[in-house]
This record gives sequence, structure tokens and C-alpha cells, in this order.
Amino acid sequence: MSAEFEHRDIQLIAARHGKAVRLAKGEAVQVLNLHGTQVVDCWAYNADDVSEYMCMEATRVWNQRLNPQVGDSFITSQRHPILTLVADTSPGVHDTFMAACDARRYELLGCTEPHRNCHDNLFEGMAELGVKLPHGNLASFNIFMNIQVQPDGRTLKTLPVVTRPGDYIILRAEMDCYVAFSACPQDIVSIQGQGDNTPRDAELRILTSGFPQVKLQGAWVPEEV
Repeated sequence: MSAEFEHRDIQLIAARHGKAVRLAKGEAVQVLNLHGTQVVDCWAYNADDVSEYMCMEATRVWNQRLNPQVGDSFITSQRHPILTLVADTSPGVHDTFMAACDARRYELLGCTEPHRNCHDNLFEGMAELGVKLPHGNLASFNIFMNIQVQPDGRTLKTLPVVTRPGDYIILRAEMDCYVAFSACPQDIVSIQGQGDNTPRDAELRILTSGFPQVKLQGAWVPEEV
């Protein structure tokens, strides 16, 4: 299971629900896949101006990678680092491509009754902190989600997670920020592990010290020719 780091809070992300936390610059959040089967969507916002948000498009440009690895940072819509991946005990399979599920997504999947979804979970989690977001954001960092780029270089394949019970990642705050999470409620498309596609709880811990420290890297620039 998880290594122990100095922490000030432990919270459960209940299956199908969301949770948000406020981090001070230099703190970190550890996201634990308790059952080894759960996708966890993640968003982050500048605590001083929530119109500045963690942006997957800018992140891919900054790192020149489709998905992050330890040492890579997540970048905001204003091209500032907001979170850095400082530890990952999972196989390192995550996703920055797929939009978070929302009510319309489930309508398209054939649901005729309201279905819990990650987009609503984002707003609910932030509302618990007294924060109202100025707009929606479908572009989440999908922790533990297994989306494979196919050999043709353009097609994506959706597969179940490949993590193990107790696998975790640690994200360090590079500014005061809000970080929101959703224990993805998806139970139609086969993304959750163990083959039964059942959403399950995850856990987060707000870390204050003892976690790995990595140097903040600058933006990618082309090598001089």
C-alpha cells in the first residue's frame, strides 16, 4: 500500500462522487487507487483567479508528451505551471485526451434517467469549498485512465485501467490552487478495472512534507539547429 508522508488531511472520494481541496504552494496531494480499478478525473484552478485553469492542451505543448511522467508539470490556460507530478507508483498509464463525462455524454450512451457524471462532480466538489466556477471544463487530467494511441498514430483505443490496489500519484502545487477530483461514475464504457466496470472509492491525502522533490522544468523549446 501507500508509503507514509507527512499529511494534514485524508479524504475519501466516494465512488461516483467528487471532492475538491485547496493546496498552498509547495504542498502536494496524493491520489490513491484503493482498489486498483478506479479512474479519477482531476482539474486545478489558480486559487487567486479561478478563471485560470489547468489546461491539457498547454500541458502537452510544455512537456512535448501525450501523457505526463514524473518530473512533468501541468500548465494553466495562462501558461504557468500549476501542478507537478513528483511520484507515480502505478504503471504510469494516464490520459489527457478524453473529455470528462457529463450529462449529455450519458444521454448519447442511451441513459434515459439522470446519471452521475464527472463534470457535475467538479462543480459539486468546488461548491463544497464555497467556490463558484465561471465556466465548465470538460478537459480533465484522467488519472489511471488507459487510452492507447494505436499504431496508425491517430486512432485511440479505450481500455480498462491497469493499476494495482494502493497505487498512487503525487501532485505538487506550484501555486496556491484548488484541485478537484471525481471518482469517475462511468459504468457503461469499459474503463474501470476488474472487468465488472463498477465505480469504486479512491482516497486523497494532502501532504505537507516528506514527498519526493523534483526540479521544476521550464517549457520545451526547439534545440538550436
